[in-house]
Amino acid sequence: MSERTRMGEDMWKAGGAGKGGGMRRAAEMPLDQDVNEIEGFLLWEAEKDRARTRAEAFCAGLPWLTDTQRREVELRYCQDQRDTSQAYLERIATRSAALRTEYEGVYRALRRRLITALLTGTVAVAVLVAMTAVGMSTR
Repeated sequence: MSERTRMGEDMWKAGGAGKGGGMRRAAEMPLDQDVNEIEGFLLWEAEKDRARTRAEAFCAGLPWLTDTQRREVELRYCQDQRDTSQAYLERIATRSAALRTEYEGVYRALRRRLITALLTGTVAVAVLVAMTAVGMSTR
């Protein structure tokens, strides 16, 4: 197995794609979670390819490196980029979870206000209809 493939699988299993890391059986996850797992894996692979391309471009500017040194610099560059990307993605995931919690709270409050307004309006209309009916029956 190449270093490239092994690093991607290690990252994916370590939590780079999906909560809890690793592949789970299809029967254990709804379709949207499967799609999220696949999307996360593909995004991580694209990120690794971008890091490799940047490492190769960086090393191209250092023509005095031997092949062994070039591979070592590229490997370290990719590792550093992977660590940076992972930290960045973890910060995004944490912020996304916080925003989701916040927005769910706002949604519940708005829904409660809407239901309250709807019930108040319904009661007001019912009272108005009842008063009109009583007023007409007394005539």
